[in-house]
Amino acid sequence: MTESPAVAALPVAPSLVVGLREAAWVPVGGGAAEVLGLEAVRRRIEAAAPFVVHGRATARRLGLESFPCLDLLELYAFCRPATFCVPTARGLAQALGFEVPEGREEAALLLPALARRLLQDLAEEGDADARGIARAMARGGWIWAPAVLAAFGDAADPAHASAAPLQVWARLGEWSEHAPEPPSGSLPVAPEEATERLAELLGPAAERRPQQAEYAAAAAGAFVPRERVGEPAVVLAEAGTGVGKTLGYLAPATLWAERNGGAVWVSTYTRNLQRQIDDELDRLHADPILKARRVVVRKGRENYLCLLNFEEAVDATRGRPADAIPLGLMARWAAASRDGDMVGGDFPAWLAQLVGRGRTLGLTDRRGECVYSACPHYHKCFIERSVRRARRAEIVIANHALVMVQAALGGMDDTTLPTRIVFDEGHHVFDAADGAFAAHLSGQETADLRRWLRGAEAGRRSRARGLRRRVEDLVTGDAQAERALEDILVAAAALPTEGWLPRLAGGKPEGPTEAFLTLVRQQVHARSPERDQSNYGKEAAVWPPVDGLSEAAEALEAALAKLARPMRTLVERLKALRDDEADEVDTATRMRIEAIVRGLARRADGEVAGWQAMLRDLRRDTPPEFVDWLAVERFEGHDLDVGMYRHWVDPTVPFAEAVVKPAHGVLVTSATLTDGVGDPDADWAAAEERTGARHLAVPARRASLPSPFDYAAQTRVLVVTDLRKDDPDQVAAAYRALFLAAGGGALGLFTAVSRLRQVHHRIAPALDAAGLPLYAQHVDGLDTTTLVDIFRAEEESCLLGTDAVRDGVDVPGRSLRLIVFDRVPWPRPDILHKARRAAFGGAAYDERLTRFRLRQAFGRLVRRADDRGVFVLLDRAFPSRLFGAFPTGVTVERMGLADAVQATRGFLAPGGASADERQGDRQGDEG
Repeated sequence: MTESPAVAALPVAPSLVVGLREAAWVPVGGGAAEVLGLEAVRRRIEAAAPFVVHGRATARRLGLESFPCLDLLELYAFCRPATFCVPTARGLAQALGFEVPEGREEAALLLPALARRLLQDLAEEGDADARGIARAMARGGWIWAPAVLAAFGDAADPAHASAAPLQVWARLGEWSEHAPEPPSGSLPVAPEEATERLAELLGPAAERRPQQAEYAAAAAGAFVPRERVGEPAVVLAEAGTGVGKTLGYLAPATLWAERNGGAVWVSTYTRNLQRQIDDELDRLHADPILKARRVVVRKGRENYLCLLNFEEAVDATRGRPADAIPLGLMARWAAASRDGDMVGGDFPAWLAQLVGRGRTLGLTDRRGECVYSACPHYHKCFIERSVRRARRAEIVIANHALVMVQAALGGMDDTTLPTRIVFDEGHHVFDAADGAFAAHLSGQETADLRRWLRGAEAGRRSRARGLRRRVEDLVTGDAQAERALEDILVAAAALPTEGWLPRLAGGKPEGPTEAFLTLVRQQVHARSPERDQSNYGKEAAVWPPVDGLSEAAEALEAALAKLARPMRTLVERLKALRDDEADEVDTATRMRIEAIVRGLARRADGEVAGWQAMLRDLRRDTPPEFVDWLAVERFEGHDLDVGMYRHWVDPTVPFAEAVVKPAHGVLVTSATLTDGVGDPDADWAAAEERTGARHLAVPARRASLPSPFDYAAQTRVLVVTDLRKDDPDQVAAAYRALFLAAGGGALGLFTAVSRLRQVHHRIAPALDAAGLPLYAQHVDGLDTTTLVDIFRAEEESCLLGTDAVRDGVDVPGRSLRLIVFDRVPWPRPDILHKARRAAFGGAAYDERLTRFRLRQAFGRLVRRADDRGVFVLLDRAFPSRLFGAFPTGVTVERMGLADAVQATRGFLAPGGASADERQGDRQGDEG
């Protein structure tokens, strides 16, 4: 490659890659890498800013808040926006086409070459927009700006730089409006047609899997005409790992959509599966332009970059020039992004960690403050573009929370409801419904409502846009509407304002909401057991209330009534404006009015009315279908929220009513729908309980397809019987020995964050010395998605996590070959669980939930036909009645730690013992 100005402009700097105990340091000018202790590194970085990958994570390992560095991830985000990269030196090398380095020393030696490649590529592209953005970032003091501008043959001149190049909205295309789509048809998809479409998706060279064809035929049962209102065609389909359920249900779904001119919504619980489904549809739509018209990933508004928020942040750089650095990286990403999705789309999750959430994820519309068509960027809005694409798409990929919340509100952003829905990861329907249909009367929720209504207050610098700004131009001249708006803003003063949490802790509340919450906090602390020193939350029963709580609840209910009345009045006046002046209201304004009406009605009739009901019931009995309790939410010993909480005992009741019954066809599918007690009727009853199918007038159809994998040969399940699970030294010793025996590729799962941290502290030195990278939730400061991406990419790495990691891991191959649970994952015995336990079968309910958790975790081990894995429980009290969590043919073996370590090492070594060989060994031992 011809040398470019970028080569000469490459900063002269040392290189640094930090481990848990030691670091690799390459001095300025190159040479051999030195291995240094962390204290020595801390001294050296005071003299020179080194090349690093992920400056924040590096600082955390050095025990620092931050330090000056040339972070290659920032340069990568600038040079290759909206492009995936695992945020490690090895990940960067792979993304840039270099040989992946082995060890820290090789990685440190490679960093200057990686920077050079990025700068050379940038110089060859000659992107004028990139040049302008780099100039703006230079004004903010971006450490890479001189090198980037030199790559363009330019020089950094911060004094004459302008923020104008950051105005990316000016360079985005507009979406176009289309005529409303006609209603979808009701033509069925026959089972044999579904299998034919499956064959088309797979292609002629693909291996035929009988289970997958059978699954596709069964899934077609959700795509038949509905016979009666409220009686959809519902199919519960369990398909073991390896069946290929994604393509199995996409076969009838895509055929139905094409045939009937309608959309099928495919809903998932995790973002990883959304990406997988989107990728699978490349088989049907090889042309990306055609696919963009027919397939849409649809999320809530809070997931997308808000261009108005971005513009206001850019305007603020006059007084905050350093903000031009994150905003410049955001401008580069926004111009390249497929759809502006910042949560699970093409926005790199690690970028928010590098430059701060405020100027990245904080630019989404998190609080529903959109002004719709009054926004100058309305016709370029990522959210509105997504809404319009979804109206015309054949397959809409969404998430459970969006589908449930929008259905409960009577429709999506344009009031339409999908008639055909696939709930993949259907075992999470219960949990998703639990969140979607709950009511939380808390400090955070009430303060958010105040901010939504009143906007920024008391001269605070904030982008918060209140109701006045959103509706004033619409209601001017309507005296009743103007009065309602003023009454709303006055009544909203009863809600908490800035500083409410310290006032509650100090016993100095302001207003009726804070007065109520102060007494809630008092009751929680008074009633929690003295031994409860939890850093992550406390709770207490509502009854009997402490002195004054009932009266405070009555006063708050009255204050909320004063707020709800004018909110409903304003809703009616806006509807009248829409209807009475229909011939004068243009389409954009009509849609704006409808969106504001939906937002106001949802808060008045849903949120505020729900709070009022909770407050009334606090002075009498809670209705039997609900569970109420009081709680203080905490994180690492600090209070985060205080409130009264209401959940359904069975959240699938509102799910069935609001989501399933209005639909025409619903498929609920998962690898783990049923229980594993061995009684088919009981196992399917558990599936119907968790999915809400038992609340339907017409029974759901059932389908069960076993996994094609030979779990008995591909896995081992071991229960360690000779250690005390409450002794952190013993538990850590077991994790250390097992992780080393596996040679990495190990996932450690914990039921408590405190135990995770204890184990991490104890095993980190040994794993670091063995060259096994160790990552951990709640330790490394990385989000779960980034941690899993790194774990997937590095075969010898190990990862410690909690439930969020267990649910988010999809790691085929040797990157995951060992799972170790610190103890049996029994459900947490809180107030909500106590009520559900009583309603759903007592101890049998506990066991059912625990088997589900174990099944989900075990299912992560084998994702392909050639995968092998070991599943270890460090809990001698593991009862045999939970063995049904594991596939038929898998034997649960109890043994001491030394034997478990030996078994793990032997099984995972190349050519490890098969199930038949192990059985022969046992028979020989017995002989």
